[in-house]
Amino acid sequence: MNRDESSTGVRTPARGRSTAARQHTLREVNLALVSQALFDAPRPRSRADIAAATGLTRATVSVLVDQLIEARLVRELPPVTPLRAGRPAVPLTPAERTIVGLGLEVNVDYLGGSILDLTGQVVAQAVVPGDLHGSDPAEVLGRLGALARRLISDVEAQDMQVAGARLALPGLVDARAGRLQVAPNLGWSSFLPVPLLGLPDRVPVEIANEANLAGLAQLAPPRPANGSPTPSPQPDDAARPAPSSFLYVSGEVGIGSAIVIDRELFLGNRGWSGEIGHVAVDPRGPRCLCGALGCLEQYAGKDAMLRTAGIPLDAPIERLLDALDEGSPSAREAVTSAGTALGRALANFVNLIDIETVLLGGIYTDLLPHLRDAVTIELTTRVLASPWTELDLRPALVAGHAAMIGGARTVLRDVVAAPSAWTSSD
Repeated sequence: MNRDESSTGVRTPARGRSTAARQHTLREVNLALVSQALFDAPRPRSRADIAAATGLTRATVSVLVDQLIEARLVRELPPVTPLRAGRPAVPLTPAERTIVGLGLEVNVDYLGGSILDLTGQVVAQAVVPGDLHGSDPAEVLGRLGALARRLISDVEAQDMQVAGARLALPGLVDARAGRLQVAPNLGWSSFLPVPLLGLPDRVPVEIANEANLAGLAQLAPPRPANGSPTPSPQPDDAARPAPSSFLYVSGEVGIGSAIVIDRELFLGNRGWSGEIGHVAVDPRGPRCLCGALGCLEQYAGKDAMLRTAGIPLDAPIERLLDALDEGSPSAREAVTSAGTALGRALANFVNLIDIETVLLGGIYTDLLPHLRDAVTIELTTRVLASPWTELDLRPALVAGHAAMIGGARTVLRDVVAAPSAWTSSD
């Protein structure tokens, strides 16, 4: 179609290549503006609503919305009869099961993948448990790649298109170079993970830190597809939506965190912020796999708690929860020690970044009732501002495998932010 007043909202005569480029850029900007207005809305909006929200003309919005519908990013709902005379409004909503994002993850005791659509629905998911300490990255990523190809094939057979993938890894990630610098608990360092997946060229892949992606997953929990296993929001505290700013802490064998400020990740200069698992809680403590002494992971990580409780390290965390319910003294000692160490590390973070909400994910979500007292004692004692403010400590909305959910959401957020790549234009 011609990029005239109807598509850009501005009447500009054709004056050669530079003018065409400016028109094309304006169309992309306006299309992104309309896309964001649709996808960020808490409820379906009509074309008139979007025009009012964006300041674009209704004719412009109508053309751009039609392009988003044609691209299968948006769909129309049945018209709503107006209260006063006039044409019925047609609500618009993200399209189901059309464009999807793939989140992949390698952690110490599992690997897996989740595919989400634009509505936030989990349309496919697979998780394979296993002990990946000291594993061969080529072998593990080869297996993950095979799993990912199966998921991709399944959704493509249902007429869905995979926009891309994010690979979550538990360590320092140089996302710009596509390099994993180090993942101490896996025993991996200094290589390019993406080529080892062997995914088709049509599915672009980027890498990210697993805790950062899991933190982003807390901003909007996924909707499960029929019969699809997916993390579910926890009752009570976790039923409340996450605030715009929070510290997310994920407990597994390793411990990671994400700092979210105004719904955006704070990554630091190199993208390496949030390594709370390697905060020293006792410089005379046991040696960590990272080489330092007394890291938080050696007190509050999954293996550390199971070891102290006298439970085999390959046992699921439910064994520790059962022991706590049975009143086991060693289990209580393990959790109290972990809560004290975690509280000290959190107090440092709160003093430094002045955050009011901490979301505990991974194994900490279920353990929070047993951890809370010990954590709270340390926060009350060590946070300077504790007499005047109360830290909101609560379970994460998305607990298990949150990095896969966050990875898929990140892919789709890019689609929404730059929808022109999915629309046809002359």
